[in-house]
Amino acid sequence: MSDNYQKTTEEQNQRQFRDRPPRRIDVSIVIPLYNEEQSLMPLSLSIRDALDRMNATYEVIFVDDGSTDNSVRVLREIHRKNRRYKFISFRRNYGKSAALSVGFQHAVGRIIVTMDADLQDDPNEIPRLIEKLESGYDLVNGWKKKRHDPISKTIPSKLFNYTTSVMTGIKLRDFNSGLKAYKREVVQDIKVYGEMHRFLPVFAHWAGYRVAEIPVVHHPRKFGRTKFGLNRFWHGFLDLLTVIFTTRYSKRPLHFFGIIGLFSFLLGFVIDLELTIEWLMGKTAISNRPLFTVGILFIIVGVQFVSIGLLGEMITRTNAKEEYVIKEKVFN
Repeated sequence: MSDNYQKTTEEQNQRQFRDRPPRRIDVSIVIPLYNEEQSLMPLSLSIRDALDRMNATYEVIFVDDGSTDNSVRVLREIHRKNRRYKFISFRRNYGKSAALSVGFQHAVGRIIVTMDADLQDDPNEIPRLIEKLESGYDLVNGWKKKRHDPISKTIPSKLFNYTTSVMTGIKLRDFNSGLKAYKREVVQDIKVYGEMHRFLPVFAHWAGYRVAEIPVVHHPRKFGRTKFGLNRFWHGFLDLLTVIFTTRYSKRPLHFFGIIGLFSFLLGFVIDLELTIEWLMGKTAISNRPLFTVGILFIIVGVQFVSIGLLGEMITRTNAKEEYVIKEKVFN
């Protein structure tokens, strides 16, 4: 009887544990990192001090993107001292977008904050981001108003930010900022892939979420060296074209290719029309005018672009599957 009672009690305890709702987490902080062993311990202490002052429940998720230094060993030590600090480690380097995507999948907080691990982002800015978020926004971007980076990084960044703002229609001044705060539903609705993490505010804005920006403190780098290179600058512009095409024109490819095609066609048509009129009036001979061939080339290219757009429209209609972000659903 005693054994049966003990077995029943254990089963009840296990069932109660399964049925018990998970502990509510207010804030999840997701931190991608790559070779930042010297920064991790002081960063974890700064986060603890900032979040403890908020009197909020929180978790910190480090995502190690295949570091080759002792970052993982330091993360184990941080976790041993404080179970609020968790980490995920990749076998190899996949990129920041992959690290953020996995971090978002494991975060359980109603608010998710991202920041870099190099100590340049200040954890004391987290309460301000959250305060702005809770004033009626869905995503708040940190603007490094006064940057402590070399000119080789700041000038390309300003050019990229200006171009992105003009082409996407969202008025932000620091798309590359790692310090951001999101409501949970934003990261659930928006997919992060490739190297598209810098365009998360754009995706959120186009999905109908409210996006804001506030100035934040930016510190000089203390350890290691920046992972920024000129290749990242050029990749950013190529990614911008990808974002614009796959979001604005994925359902209407003719609008993208058609504009280019019509422009090319009209340009070639005008060139050849003018030369033809001059030839009819006896002012010139077409046979010795290479410009006439150039005009024909523009017309052919224009027809090809329009044809590509029409084929894209046919493929889109055949495989049409509309996806919408639903804000609220009421059936009763």
